[in-house]
Amino acid sequence: MERNVELEPCRNKGRIVVLVPLPLQGHMTPMLQLGTILYSKGFTIVVAHSEFRPPNPLNHPEFIFQPLSDNLSGYDAFFMNLLNLISDINAKCRAPLEKYIVQLMQDQKLQHGNEVACIIYDGLLHFVDSVATCVKIPSIVLRPSPAICMHSYHHILQLHAQNLIPFPESRLEEPVPELHPLRFKDLPYPITCEIPERLLDFLASSIDIRSSLAIIWNMADILEHPALSALQQHYKVPFFPIGPFHKMAAATSTSFLEEDRSCIAWLDKQASNSVLYISLGSIACVDEKEMSETAWGLANSGIPFLWVVRSDSVNEKQHWHFPEGFKALVGERGLIVKWAPQKEVLAHRAVGGFWSHCGWNSTFESICEGVPMICRPHFGDQLINARYLTYVWKVGLNIENVLDRESMETTIRRLMLGIEGKEMRKRMLDIKEKLEAGMLKGGSAYESLNDLTEFITSFLAR
Repeated sequence: MERNVELEPCRNKGRIVVLVPLPLQGHMTPMLQLGTILYSKGFTIVVAHSEFRPPNPLNHPEFIFQPLSDNLSGYDAFFMNLLNLISDINAKCRAPLEKYIVQLMQDQKLQHGNEVACIIYDGLLHFVDSVATCVKIPSIVLRPSPAICMHSYHHILQLHAQNLIPFPESRLEEPVPELHPLRFKDLPYPITCEIPERLLDFLASSIDIRSSLAIIWNMADILEHPALSALQQHYKVPFFPIGPFHKMAAATSTSFLEEDRSCIAWLDKQASNSVLYISLGSIACVDEKEMSETAWGLANSGIPFLWVVRSDSVNEKQHWHFPEGFKALVGERGLIVKWAPQKEVLAHRAVGGFWSHCGWNSTFESICEGVPMICRPHFGDQLINARYLTYVWKVGLNIENVLDRESMETTIRRLMLGIEGKEMRKRMLDIKEKLEAGMLKGGSAYESLNDLTEFITSFLAR
């Protein structure tokens, strides 16, 4: 059973914090979790969100939801279109957000209620800071990915400024200066070819906090203290690493996709630490060859598995079919679902490993449950997270060849049955204990959250 940390209440009832999330699963989830945490501290939470992929208000009856008109209905948010989506939201949601905030401030004044304390926004939505500046409300940035990722964006822009891109493929295994343990191949965007100007603008915008007064991190100081310290010296604003959000917040669903809860009853029938859970997140796709080899790697490993296969998991294929003979070979040893209640799955006693795309939410959730990982990163911070899992924390394995079933089978058995996997599980449990200690009174996350609460409250006293 998941144990949520008891948070001390704060006398902030009625004081409003406006949250502006990005409508992608890896960004929406931590924003709503942060809202739950701040609500527990007494703040009134308003979620001003794009009409595209809106959160479900029924899952958060304690929040006020305000849709922002964006004319993005029917938008296709596949991976190659994400830059367009983010750009369009930044362009189209500014005016409706400003109109709403002005009206909200007027309503509060007429009702003699408490003021809007601040706006907290996803770091990719730069339009929010311009609105906050216009209406004279403090703004705070939420970073849902590790600090080292922000460092890497700075470094890519530096390489470009020094005319070092395209970067030689022969040097990709070399360490990145000042970003140990990253290699050039671990940077979140390819540097062996020219980087489009639009992507460079995106990177520059994403690391510019503009007039924002602080940064909130879904990160624990014990995992990234050097990177957080170095970034704080650069930005010179308060940092509040209060992760893991999902352990600090009451358990509520934040998923855009419908969760198939039948998998929990199936897990109940499995032996402890026997099941490999496979999920590549809500966006990542693979080609038909990799999907088929994955299927045979799982089948031939002999390990029980729970596999999330979305309807769009295979590139440009809406109806991919499993290889002939696969399901007959696997039988009841494997369960395949379209989506799973991941936090509950990872907390289940039967799950002993997680094959993941290494998005930060998934990575943090796995660490918090002491579940070692098989790393199959695809893009962005996933590459960095995988490097930390395998090289720094030593709690994950890379698949040597994702197009070879024997390589996959070997990796699965190393993690689930080998001495190597047992040692990784011990290291994961050690990290888990440290994270839990950080959330208790006197711990780093606990104290950082209290500091954040006082920081937000101080805006109202000025």
